[in-house]
Amino acid sequence: MDQETRSRIMRAVRKKDTKPELIVRRLLHAMGYRFRLHRRDLPGTPDIVLPRHKVAIQVHGCFWHQHPGCRHANLPRSRTAYWLPKLARNVERDAQSEEALLALGWRVLVLWECELRDVDALRERLTAFLLGRQEIA
Repeated sequence: MDQETRSRIMRAVRKKDTKPELIVRRLLHAMGYRFRLHRRDLPGTPDIVLPRHKVAIQVHGCFWHQHPGCRHANLPRSRTAYWLPKLARNVERDAQSEEALLALGWRVLVLWECELRDVDALRERLTAFLLGRQEIA
């Protein structure tokens, strides 16, 4: 891929309102849950917050947050001096945010982009987590 094409793709990456996030939001809304988005007063600015249930949901992209064991989390072969520290910082920041949320008494659910393809499995996982039948994932 040439540099111009890669640059165009990278510019299109958004911080919020991503496709994976919208999938989860639509499903939660269809399930009857109401939520808040991107609460800046909480550590890590969780993507979706259900205050009534004291639940924070983070929807992570497999590449950007380096999903362990996922084929989409491959490291770039060029400019590794730039990418390795950047992606490592993302993973470290995620861990710190989750720890801070847990310390404040929030339950945290991390959903990975690759897990969102199976909507039925996602619905079951959300239901189990929100009803407290599933420990922190």
